[in-house]
Amino acid sequence: MDGIKPINSLKEVEQLKLPASERLFSANNDEIIKGYTTDIYFVKSVEIIRALGLEDTTVVAEVFASRPGIMCGTEEVKNMLQGLTITMEALPEGESFEAKEVVMRITGKYTEFGLYETALLGMLASSSGWATASRECVEAAGESRMICFGSRHVHPAVSPVMERAAMIGGASGASNIMGAKLSGNEPSGTVPHAVFLTVGDTVEVAKAYQQNMPPGSPVIILVDTFKDEVEESLRVAEALGENLDGIRLDTPSERGGVTPQLVKEVRARLNMAGHQNVRMIISGGLSPDRIRLLKEAGADSFGVGSYISGAKAIDMTMDLKEKNGQPIAKRGRIPGVTKTTRLQKFI
Repeated sequence: MDGIKPINSLKEVEQLKLPASERLFSANNDEIIKGYTTDIYFVKSVEIIRALGLEDTTVVAEVFASRPGIMCGTEEVKNMLQGLTITMEALPEGESFEAKEVVMRITGKYTEFGLYETALLGMLASSSGWATASRECVEAAGESRMICFGSRHVHPAVSPVMERAAMIGGASGASNIMGAKLSGNEPSGTVPHAVFLTVGDTVEVAKAYQQNMPPGSPVIILVDTFKDEVEESLRVAEALGENLDGIRLDTPSERGGVTPQLVKEVRARLNMAGHQNVRMIISGGLSPDRIRLLKEAGADSFGVGSYISGAKAIDMTMDLKEKNGQPIAKRGRIPGVTKTTRLQKFI
């Protein structure tokens, strides 16, 4: 936050001009830290508190979750609040939490951090929802790899956040370049049907892939573009031999999608032809239930998109629980700091 002055008055809001032409509509880092994405009522709240001379009031705010899930977004919130004279405690990313459990606590002057409530809750809600959906797929896959392919289903401004959250949830990889890099990994993925349609032959693409990709890159080839999946799998396996690591099935819904019966047949035919080491990667409309069925049929790895990217956010709520050392709460909530030993200090 060094050098970035947060917005702190209604006059500044009125003077703010954001032309819609020649820009992307998503907020950048500076705009979020300046408070441009907050709900206006938090700016009004700060103005009233200052007008009454209560700007030095110290409060304790707690954030709790509406339903069980996997914690994600802690690091992003820490980065947003870094530099404020506050204390921030939270569950580490990747930890599970229960419904109504306190997942974050902030102590400091409300006039300093209140502006960020909207962004803070949104970061935790969305990221935790994505991480939770990812964990469900990981648990369904068991020891098999599960890679997140969900970027095409969300706005590009949040696609790295989503795929990083999937990695926090346990995904083995992410296809989004920025999402993978932010989680300390390299992006994973092969090539789309467009390459095969442009070239005109699956085997020709397979050979070019094997010859042109960086050394050590797994050679995994789509086999559902032109011919029967079994036929294409055998053609590619015969052409590449030991250089082929796996085939990917992404049969469209118009042709029935990838079924357990199809997986069983492809696996059996590959084995009969001596290609037992060729892995089977499945993608296209996967859910935890479908992953379990396809894994039982013989699938080795899974690429999941919309189940993760379309996951419902886990609603987060922030409550003030203490003011100047005295317990407080709105009706329906218990005054005072909630007892927990699970939170760790981040700021």
